[in-house]
Amino acid sequence: MSASAKTEPKLIFRLQFEPEGRIGRGKIQLLAHIRETGSISAGGRAMDMSYRRAWLLVDEMNRLFRTPVVESQRGGKQGGGAVVTPFGEALIARYHAMEDKARAALAEDIGWIVGNLAD
Repeated sequence: MSASAKTEPKLIFRLQFEPEGRIGRGKIQLLAHIRETGSISAGGRAMDMSYRRAWLLVDEMNRLFRTPVVESQRGGKQGGGAVVTPFGEALIARYHAMEDKARAALAEDIGWIVGNLAD
């Protein structure tokens, strides 16, 4: 790899809660898509994900925290829908803030590693 072909590595930030809960980029992206579309199904489709998979991830997040991150709205003329709760909004914002802080704190070390990659 030539020096000019070197690209910045991706810092992948994920919080792992024992025994099996976790929050990472994918779940945060799903929440953002649900916020934008007002739908778990459409949010999942935006990520090439089935409704079932999206629903299972939302359910996992809702069970992980004391306060739900998404609330479903049933029926009516327009059909159902979903809304990201104020807690879910705060989770999205804090996750992105933690990502930014981690990236900034590790920038020098990452730069050193990239600078020492083989050509």
